[in-house]
Amino acid sequence: MNDVTKQQAEAPPADLSAPPRHGRWKLIGPGIVAAATGVGAGDLVATLIAGSRFGYALLWAAVIGCIVKIALAEGSARYHLATGSTMLEGWRSLGKWTSWYFGIYIMIWGFVYGATAMSATALPLAALFPAVPLWLWAMLCGSICAVFVALNRYEMFENVMKFFIGLMFVIVVGVALMVAPNIGNALTGLVPSIPEGSVVYTLGLIGGVGGTITMASYGYWVNAKGWRTPAWMGVMRLDNRVSYAITGIFVVAMLIIGAEMLYTAQITLSTGDRGLLDLDEVLRERFGPVVSTIFLIGFFATAISSILGVWHGVSLLFADFVHILRGGTGRGQNLEKTNAFRFYLFWLTIPPMALLWFGRPFTLVIVYGALGAFFMPFLALTLIWLLNSSRVPKEWRSGWVSNGLLGVAALLFIVLCINEVIGLVSGG
Repeated sequence: MNDVTKQQAEAPPADLSAPPRHGRWKLIGPGIVAAATGVGAGDLVATLIAGSRFGYALLWAAVIGCIVKIALAEGSARYHLATGSTMLEGWRSLGKWTSWYFGIYIMIWGFVYGATAMSATALPLAALFPAVPLWLWAMLCGSICAVFVALNRYEMFENVMKFFIGLMFVIVVGVALMVAPNIGNALTGLVPSIPEGSVVYTLGLIGGVGGTITMASYGYWVNAKGWRTPAWMGVMRLDNRVSYAITGIFVVAMLIIGAEMLYTAQITLSTGDRGLLDLDEVLRERFGPVVSTIFLIGFFATAISSILGVWHGVSLLFADFVHILRGGTGRGQNLEKTNAFRFYLFWLTIPPMALLWFGRPFTLVIVYGALGAFFMPFLALTLIWLLNSSRVPKEWRSGWVSNGLLGVAALLFIVLCINEVIGLVSGG
């Protein structure tokens, strides 16, 4: 009996043949996880800077960016549901070159991102509790998140992510309302325009906010929720659209804050995650210490949810990658309980702590940037390839809308990739 109980406890989530007819809104979850993961502290700073430099002029770009990301995430999850396969299996079917690229990329990306994410999460904590050094906060955040992900199944993970995104939503939108946005000016920002010197910011706003490698994790979170057949396609699409509606609200709120508080006063933010600390000082001067402290809590919620999402979602990708290399398939596998999943949690957490002490080696940063620049074009182009092939049942292949949006995404990310590589080569 004990063996049976153990097997039941370790079994993957049950396949649910079809969703209920009513109450589908209550099922939403994987998209919330994707939204909380995809909007990190760096994304908020990028949006703030766009607002501080160009006011509301690039609001349209933020909206287009969310639509593009809806197509990418939907394509990833649709492949999972329509084929019963995973994205890693799909990439593997395109040739061994995909495994070489992905394997090298995920190892370098995880090492550098781990240090970056832990540092970002430590910034608001160090501001709130300066007696504890930044490096110690960073190590504590990474370690606690790794232990939590290792010890909890998807359901608990999703609930915690919902809590953090709720906290983020209330605080960020609340601050945006406090700065009294000019609705008339905001509406003019929905008309496409590219102010002088804003091309790179425009492309970055469309392509950069709302997730990178974690977009490929969405299909795995859909499976972890128990959605494993085409019958769940409608629920997945609702879930995905809600997630990027939330992302869009975040982006618009941060753009409003940048336009109203920084653009009009000509205040310049620091680049990187520290720009949010600059905003905290502006909020303290204008609204007082209570609002400043609440904003730092929102900053922390934004950063910690990205750590949790990456620690869980990208570890699932790595676990599936290893499983497929060994000749298995991702179908029906409880990837959260594999040694590969645990190893990547370790890889994201412990080795990057060295970078907290010594900084990021220049060569590693160059390789990290170059490989990262190629990932989103890789994702968009391979989705077009896979979703128009015989691997996908005919009724679930991409139509002209999906192909059009994925094509726009591919073109956009290729341009961003070229710009990134030029910047790396020139040292800019």
